[in-house]
Amino acid sequence: MRILLVEDDPMIADAVKAALSDEAHAVHLVTNGRNALAQLSVNTFQLVLLDLGLPSVDGMTVLRTMRAEKNDTPVIILTARDDLEDRLQGLDAGADDYLVKPFHMSELLARMRAVMRRRNGASDNNLTNGVLTLHMDTKTAEMNGKDFTLTKREFALLNALLARPGAILSRRALEDRIYGAGEEPESNAVEYLIHSLRKKLGADAIRNVRGLGWMVASRDAAARS
Repeated sequence: MRILLVEDDPMIADAVKAALSDEAHAVHLVTNGRNALAQLSVNTFQLVLLDLGLPSVDGMTVLRTMRAEKNDTPVIILTARDDLEDRLQGLDAGADDYLVKPFHMSELLARMRAVMRRRNGASDNNLTNGVLTLHMDTKTAEMNGKDFTLTKREFALLNALLARPGAILSRRALEDRIYGAGEEPESNAVEYLIHSLRKKLGADAIRNVRGLGWMVASRDAAARS
């Protein structure tokens, strides 16, 4: 999942970014509200983790600007402000959840899963097109009744594809979801990962659309196959 982390405390930012990267998320870190709004204006993210006490433009202004511009990307506020009034203000402004510092990474990950389940209308932690299932908790894939272990990059790639079954994702789109800011993708890295996944799951698990990118079958197409 591609995540925008907006946090100006370097110790917290480094710790959260490292933990999320270990969970196969592509994390883009900015340290002030102005840069956050700039990133949101030109890039697409699946989730925003937003501190409130930011330099240049505060987090509440970032959130309100997002919602005023019809940007409905899920937002979890991460802040030391634990007053009830602050929490209500954040939720009323359009935040999906509110986590008070200090927090355990396990709680943040659980809150992230819950927010994405609500947004996707899912009842569990899995992504599926009805044939291929990605288990978010165990970082494994399931197909034709068999379970498959995945590397961190394989998991991230399947996560991107199964988040939008039937949609074609280009090499650039997949790289953006697999690699964080500052990570340079190796040449043909996406092709290598897809080749590796096809060896595990079967050649039909991921379809190449020549000149455009890759996709997994939509639910309807998977049900007909």
